Amino acid sequence: MNSILFATSEAYPLMKTGGLGDVAGSLPPALKALGCDVRVIMPAYRDAVARAGRLKRLLDLRVPTMDVTVSLLETTLPGTRAKIWLVDYPPAYDRPGNPYLGPDGHPWPDNGPRFALLARVVAAMALEQSRLAWRPQIVHCNDWQTGLVPALLALEPRPPATIFTVHNLAYQGMFPYETFLALRLPHSLWSSDGLEFHGHVSFIKGGLAYADHLTTVSPTYANEIQTPAFGYGLDGLLRHRAGDLTGILNGINDRVWNPGADPHLTSHYSWRRLEAKAENKRALQRECGLPHSADTPLIGLISRLVDQKGIDLVLAAMPRLLKMPLQFAVLGNGNRDYERALTRFAARHPDRLAVRIGYDETLAHRIEGGADMFLMPSRFEPCGLNQLYSLRYGTVPIVHRVGGLADTVIDADVAQLAAGKATGITFDDETPKALLSAVGRAVALFQEPAAWKRIVVTGMRQSFSWRTSAKHYLHLYGSLVPDADTTEAV
Repeated sequence: MNSILFATSEAYPLMKTGGLGDVAGSLPPALKALGCDVRVIMPAYRDAVARAGRLKRLLDLRVPTMDVTVSLLETTLPGTRAKIWLVDYPPAYDRPGNPYLGPDGHPWPDNGPRFALLARVVAAMALEQSRLAWRPQIVHCNDWQTGLVPALLALEPRPPATIFTVHNLAYQGMFPYETFLALRLPHSLWSSDGLEFHGHVSFIKGGLAYADHLTTVSPTYANEIQTPAFGYGLDGLLRHRAGDLTGILNGINDRVWNPGADPHLTSHYSWRRLEAKAENKRALQRECGLPHSADTPLIGLISRLVDQKGIDLVLAAMPRLLKMPLQFAVLGNGNRDYERALTRFAARHPDRLAVRIGYDETLAHRIEGGADMFLMPSRFEPCGLNQLYSLRYGTVPIVHRVGGLADTVIDADVAQLAAGKATGITFDDETPKALLSAVGRAVALFQEPAAWKRIVVTGMRQSFSWRTSAKHYLHLYGSLVPDADTTEAV
């Protein structure tokens, strides 16, 4: 049995700001189901503690390099059998709202010390430096917030194997050199081959330079981050470590995202009983204040309203999109200028465009269940989840062919349509013109019911469960710990 310490800064449903939260809330339970002894460790944020239910105080741990004592609180991830440890230190983590950003929308000024503390605690638990008689064979770290862990463990004589997963290379955890000194990090880590990056300390480099193996969340993104266009200055290091880098596609929680049992939907359906999807479209049009029309394609968009997600491309194309025979249901928040621009378009075209600023889990499910198509024009997308939800819900994705979108959506070109393999519409150029052309192709296909149904059904029959992803990780763990048991539990 593999023993795994899974280090993360968030895990759904205790805390989620993006894809990392979904992964940390789903992969460990999937590994547990395959027979692994997995423990998740993350900060005891105020909201996480409130959502965790009953907590047991497991131990107190002195962190001498930071002159603090933390408590470790234990529970299980809600709805699973996977144990989770919350690192309780109120001065660092007992804050409301976003775990990384203050109320002003800017990073907390003490993010360096906050996540260095998390790394120190993870390293201590990995080395069994507490009275807890448990030591992992593998420490699986995620994104910059846990990037110092592999660096700290690499200095030890017999550390456990380390894996570092990049969920989004754009966020690197960069701090001034003074932060490096204040954190009392070992001086041997300060070099261009270590944590130093253009005179700053880079937490993510701790993972990229020192972990035994690197992964990221799709095969295409693993290749992309080795290029200057997607590497954010770290592409050289990633090319150097290409032999230790694997792209493993994320999965989805197919119990939560299941059109056959989703409690948020008006009517349940499957690829065998597809006609019931139309009832969800009617309900969504009614909820969004859009005219009911079965023949008008309804496009959903659920997104952070930021440049990465290509929202500027959508806005540039919107005047022409609104001249096409279609409707839009948009849910998201982010850049205030983008929020205002979308709201203005909606005010002028209430029969074509409905916009909800914010995030609403129930509405997100209803958009996936009720829309005919789903638009994801991301400039880069390490994996993406909404296109996977859309495929499962028979909501044909229209995507920019990058990262995980390229790995999961098969374009409905002539050859793929004829072969019965098409699952969506893709486009290559990062331009409003390319987006408009892709939407135009989707609208034209929508007018061919037999071809459209084949695309919908083919997408719904794809499998992107976490069990599949977990098996890939289990195989990787076995390659790092040769004597570990990588067989599935009976």
